[in-house]
Amino acid sequence: MKNKFRKGQKISAIIISLVFALIYFYIFLPPINIRSIETWIFLILTFTIFVAIGGKSFKYYKLLRRILVGVILLMLLLKIPGLKIFSSKLYANIIKIENSTFEKDITQLPINKIPTIDRDSSIKLGSRKMGELLDLVSQFDIDNTTYTQINYKDQPIRVTPLKYNGFIKYIFNMSQGLPGYLKVDIVNGNTELTKLDKKIKISKEDYFFRNVWRYARLRYPSEIFDNISFEIDENGIPYWVIPTYEPKIFMFDGLDVNGAILINASTGEHKKYDLNHIPKWLDRIYEADNIIEQLNWNGLYQGGYINSLFAQKNVLKTTEGYNYLALNDDVYLYTGYTSVAGDESNVGFILSNMRTKETKFYPVSSAKEQSAMESAEGAVQEKKYKSTFPLLLNIKNKPTYFLSLKDNAGLIKLYAFIDAQDYQKVSVGNTVAQALSNHLGNINTAQNNDKKDDKKKEVLNLEGKITDIKQVVIKGNTHYYFTLEGKNEIYVSNIALSEKLPFLKEGKTIKFQYEKDNINKVIIIEQIK
Repeated sequence: MKNKFRKGQKISAIIISLVFALIYFYIFLPPINIRSIETWIFLILTFTIFVAIGGKSFKYYKLLRRILVGVILLMLLLKIPGLKIFSSKLYANIIKIENSTFEKDITQLPINKIPTIDRDSSIKLGSRKMGELLDLVSQFDIDNTTYTQINYKDQPIRVTPLKYNGFIKYIFNMSQGLPGYLKVDIVNGNTELTKLDKKIKISKEDYFFRNVWRYARLRYPSEIFDNISFEIDENGIPYWVIPTYEPKIFMFDGLDVNGAILINASTGEHKKYDLNHIPKWLDRIYEADNIIEQLNWNGLYQGGYINSLFAQKNVLKTTEGYNYLALNDDVYLYTGYTSVAGDESNVGFILSNMRTKETKFYPVSSAKEQSAMESAEGAVQEKKYKSTFPLLLNIKNKPTYFLSLKDNAGLIKLYAFIDAQDYQKVSVGNTVAQALSNHLGNINTAQNNDKKDDKKKEVLNLEGKITDIKQVVIKGNTHYYFTLEGKNEIYVSNIALSEKLPFLKEGKTIKFQYEKDNINKVIIIEQIK
């Protein structure tokens, strides 16, 4: 009798642990990959249930418990070398950043190519369009979580698929699939629904085996993936794009893209590509949040982990927010780079190609994006408009923020151009053309005034060792006041002159040109050493 009970207990342990494993895999879709910590957690949980239910019916129960504890300890031990405190330099070098020149890489966009519609406005336009389609609105809705920005036939657009309007509507429509997807032109706001002859069968909203996550996992069980995007090729065929990852730091850490899985959303055809053979029409292989994380690793840990916490010498971080630029038929992530010391200005900005991760740093000191947004809102403060996160543009070889101003209903009312290096200079207009015309007029006026001032002031060269330096914020712009060894005068420099100014301190030598005046304004920094 006792043997029968033990035998039944063993069978129950096997059956229940297998059922748990199947349910867990179906819901959470962990990869079967020894270098994924999700795999280890999945196996540990399954084995724990197996041992707990089987209990002392197992002849080697104590051994099984020791194996379980040993596996948990092994996982933790393999995790330790990948902690940032031990591997900070490896984290810093996951992304390679090349210095480049703003005027060389970023050409001035024609006015009919400047994006004016942000993601929130795209969602509103999509909802309005869906409301017009009376034959579809009762059965389907819009996937507002997607709206991927891509280049389609040399035009920046956002694209998103439709979704089933609830589980009951899914049951009635699943055999036919989703009828199509929405395209929003983010330059002029034109919105259209593309109806497909071959309906979308593979989607994020499917409840069973045509769910794109489950569909991909069952066909690529060992691949590590974390995010997904929706794109269309140049023929308008919809695809799901799933980047695949591999750890770059020891066993589990420093995940970086090593390829992508493409799934035809209509037919279910699929293929895995490595990074060297990605189709050129694809725009989004790298996830924005993943690139931002790697940029922060690079800025924080170049001088090591301890330096990132205490001395913070040359420690940088990305600004709060990012946007996208369409350049040379690719989509680039844009974000600012600033000192962790809480500086009010950017020491430069980053552009990262979302398809190749080619990343460039432009050492152009400028105001933070949030400051530019507040300045634009302040220019029309009586209207209480809210600004969108700015785009960075090249206007007459000057870095310039461009943004839209919206009312409380989220409708775009005005457009603004802001000088990125002096965000008090704001030009507003009812149209993009009017705002740009005002901005160009302000630039010309400023240049003419500068020429008049240049004739009056004497420019001198000087080199010396810093004896004292103070940082002051004036009208939102960071200035540095400093004195030199053997000199009784005070000199002042705007942060826009050099990305190295936030790291200038006593004892360093600076070589510069300045205007001989009451404030001895520095106009060119030639060298800091």
